[in-house]
Amino acid sequence: MKTFDFDLFVIGGGSGGVRAARMAAQRGVRVALAESGGVAGLGGTCVNVGCIPKKLYSYAAHYAEAFEEARGFGWDLEAPRLDWGRLKANRAREITRLNGVYLQLLTDAGVQLFSEHAQLADAHTVQLGERSYSARHILIATGGTPSVPAVAGREHAITSNEIFDLEPFPARLLVVGGGYIACEFASIFNGLGAQVTQLYRGAQVLRGFDDEVRGFIAAEMGKAGVDLRLQTEVASIARTAAGLVVRLAGGDSATVDTVLYATGRVPNVRGMGLEAAGVAQGQDGAILVDAHYQSSVPSIYALGDVTARLQLTPVALGEAMALVDHLLGPAGGKAARDMSYDFVPTAVFTHPNIGTVGYTEAQAREKFGRITVYRSDFKPLKHTLSGSAERTLMKLLVDEASDRVVGLHMVGPDAGEVVQGFAVALKAGATKAVFDSTIGIHPTLAEEFVTMREPVREPAASAAV
Repeated sequence: MKTFDFDLFVIGGGSGGVRAARMAAQRGVRVALAESGGVAGLGGTCVNVGCIPKKLYSYAAHYAEAFEEARGFGWDLEAPRLDWGRLKANRAREITRLNGVYLQLLTDAGVQLFSEHAQLADAHTVQLGERSYSARHILIATGGTPSVPAVAGREHAITSNEIFDLEPFPARLLVVGGGYIACEFASIFNGLGAQVTQLYRGAQVLRGFDDEVRGFIAAEMGKAGVDLRLQTEVASIARTAAGLVVRLAGGDSATVDTVLYATGRVPNVRGMGLEAAGVAQGQDGAILVDAHYQSSVPSIYALGDVTARLQLTPVALGEAMALVDHLLGPAGGKAARDMSYDFVPTAVFTHPNIGTVGYTEAQAREKFGRITVYRSDFKPLKHTLSGSAERTLMKLLVDEASDRVVGLHMVGPDAGEVVQGFAVALKAGATKAVFDSTIGIHPTLAEEFVTMREPVREPAASAAV
């Protein structure tokens, strides 16, 4: 039997890679992990330039709203001022702490860490500079990377990787894109005090989300001050003494301090040696895998964003646990874990937030045929005194044949926190009758989900793609 240097070699120190390496090492097998960013790269996109810093900046932006709303509750405050440098420094310190936590988890589990770029030499060999190591199994978990189209002057634009450490603070920010990353940063920097313009070439932002949610959040962002321009494309970007001049396809132009391109992410596979190793790839280089995350090369596996399935940190974590059970068997006599992609909840940290789980209205009608729609659009109790014009949308989709709730959507404060709990109910197959028989907590926003009784008889208007 061939002897290998490692039983599992993981390439990529993001959420999925770290989880797989740590769990496998805890089973007593020999595990290595290569992360080209070193300790500072541990945690991947989510920890370093994604979920965590983005949510911290979202909290910061919400304070501006809170200061203003406090007047309606009797508080008189001096005009607040953002110390952008302090926010950046505090964020950086927290991210460094989290990098250290990930390092400690790997070290304690016995994983050998390499702070170098790794690539495949063959089906069982990983190349690290001049050195190579053999492994029974290789796992690729290198995540994704921002994609910027070939527009003239693209070198003057930044991506979400650079947005957190801008200097100076961008008084005028242009965001290009209509996905969740674009909408989140438009909301965040608008809240922090920038003059934000957002351009999207489509007819409505957040393609793939429920159409009514898309229209609702676009209106709320506009009310908050984001200048959202739909069906608009950038023709060129040029640097001048007045700032960056962005010329639009229709002939108009805008002068700004910073241009943020948030036009999607692609699998991070460049320089991996996938072609030489015979690993089959799909669109934008995504590694093609089967139900057990095995690539076209039996000894090579891949999970997380590099496979371009659901690009969510908790999904990568779930895939990692399922893969380790598949390769090594379940621990402690438990049943092997499996990753289900049904009813995966998610949130968008716009202002206000979006929380969603299950099918959109269009998807539910296509899959189940006859569905009943319940929805409520209202001003939250808080804003009866705050002076804010912000409204909340809550929506339930029910399969008429089974009475099962198959979609739940919310636009409003802390929507992600609210929807997480309801995701358990949808995953368990809760019916509308169960929702109706559940007592609400009063007064809360969440109680609306268990008190909606009157269905919407006509389907909501569909938004154009």
